[in-house]
Order: sequence, then C-alpha cells, then structure tokens
Amino acid sequence: MFAPPPAIEAEVFTRLPEPLRKTGHYSEWREGQPGAQPEHSLLEGPSFDLEGNLYCVDVAFGRVFRISPQGDWTLIAEYDGWPNGLKIHKDGRIFIADYKNGVMLLDPDSGSVTPVAVRYNLERFKAINDLVFASNGDIYFTDQGLTGLHDSTGRVFRLRVDGTVDRLLDNVPSPNGIVLSLDEETAFVAVTRDNSVWRMPMTPNGGVAKVGRFIQLSGGGGPDGLAIDSAGNLVICHVMMGSVWIMSPIGEPLLRIKSPEGLMTTNCAYGGPDNRTLYITESATGTILRAQVEVPGRPMFSHM
Repeated sequence: MFAPPPAIEAEVFTRLPEPLRKTGHYSEWREGQPGAQPEHSLLEGPSFDLEGNLYCVDVAFGRVFRISPQGDWTLIAEYDGWPNGLKIHKDGRIFIADYKNGVMLLDPDSGSVTPVAVRYNLERFKAINDLVFASNGDIYFTDQGLTGLHDSTGRVFRLRVDGTVDRLLDNVPSPNGIVLSLDEETAFVAVTRDNSVWRMPMTPNGGVAKVGRFIQLSGGGGPDGLAIDSAGNLVICHVMMGSVWIMSPIGEPLLRIKSPEGLMTTNCAYGGPDNRTLYITESATGTILRAQVEVPGRPMFSHM
C-alpha cells in the first residue's frame, strides 16, 4: 500500500454568475441521469485558447462559456445539445464531445455548432463524453452513454484526420475522460463506474492490445476528467470525492488537491503564464477552482 500523498486545497477562481444559472429550468439531460444533479448547470470540459481564455461547457443546458483571465464569463453558444467535453485545436477550431449529437465543431464567433462525426458504421453513438487530440490531429473520444458495471458496452473511438472512425474498445463500463501518454503509445481512460483508470496500449498497426487497469480507486463516484503533465504524471478528477489526484507514470500517488467547495470535481485543464496552474470545474456549486502545482501541464495540441 502507498502512503497517503501530501494534500493541498484549491482556491476559487470564479463562479458561474447568478444571471447565467438556470435554477428552476427543465433539463432533459438532468432528468435522465441517475442520482441528484445540480439544478443551475453542469460545468465540464475546460480548455484554454492561445489568448489565455478558459472555455467550459454546461452539459445540462447545451451551453458553452468563455472565461477571461480575470474571471469574467461570456455565453458564446446555446444550442440543442449536451456538450460534455471540449478541446481546442492548434488552428483555433473548437471541438465538442456532445453527449446528444456526437463530435461537433463550434464557431465561437457565431455560436453555431456543426457535426463532425455522429455515426460509426451508420449507427449513432451511445453518448459521447470526452475527447483528446493526438499530435497528428487524430481525435480519441469516449462513448459512454449510461453504461456501467451492469452494462459494460461503453466504447473508445479514434477519428482520424482523413475522417475514418476506428472503434478501439467496446467493453468499457462507463468510459469518461481520456488522455494520451507523452509518447502517444498509450491512452489512459477514466472508467467511472469501475472506479479505475484503464491503460490502453496501442499497437504499431493502430490497434490496441493488453488493456488493463492502471489505477484502482475507491470511494466517491469514480474518476471523471483526466489530464497529463510534462513529466507524464496523470491527473485524475475524482468526482463525488471533491479531489484531484496526481499520480506518477508508474501509478504512485504524488499529490491530492482538495476542493474547498462541493464534491463534483469533474474535469481540469492546465493554464496560467507558466502552465503550472490547474483549473478545475466543480459542478455542484458551478465554480472554477485553481491550484498551483510544481510540474507544468503538457501543452494541449492547440499550443504545439
């Protein structure tokens, strides 16, 4: 057993302003989810653009926000969808993992959202959760739906730059956040209802083999969003535990970051001038947290 890692407490960076909170409004997404969900919003999918603005989504009400470095919020899109994850390409394009529609593309100027990939072999996806870029522009994304230990049919896909969609896994009980190792030879997948992170090695021909559990967690609801730093340490947002864990490349716990607010630490992104600030969406209270860390985050594909 490992000794408990040192712990620090995050601070509040900014809160979803009261006029943007949808308390009392109906959300089909919220009504269809098990367990209690916050009424005002469900913040997820943080990602930074090259100007230092933080984008995040509101799954429950189909909204995308841009947050300035000073913490000011702007609603840039509200559409018929359930945006669950968001990442920004190096050319500025904003991709959304949309739980209702598929992989989508957002135009931040007009607020329009258009489809990129909505089917695999003519069939609709279950419900896409999160995505990540490879350095060659391929997109890896998770297809979670309402899967879990009762229904281990969640999937992981790759959308190649030529438009080809490859199904890599189809037996995952609730695939959620996804990141690539520094050498991009392995994908790490947060498997929420298994309370674990799976390690998915890639073969030279683009397939996968010898998939296994990399980290087994306990308590809370399970791992949600993932990130990786420049040393290859894995960052795990542990939803319903109010914690973010940083684990070494061999799975040793290095640091625990505690939420000073609610327990729904859903996702995170590195930012700040030196990329040493971890920004965390805390969805129960509609809050963006932040914490200073020693190792800078791995630059997103948008920054390479």
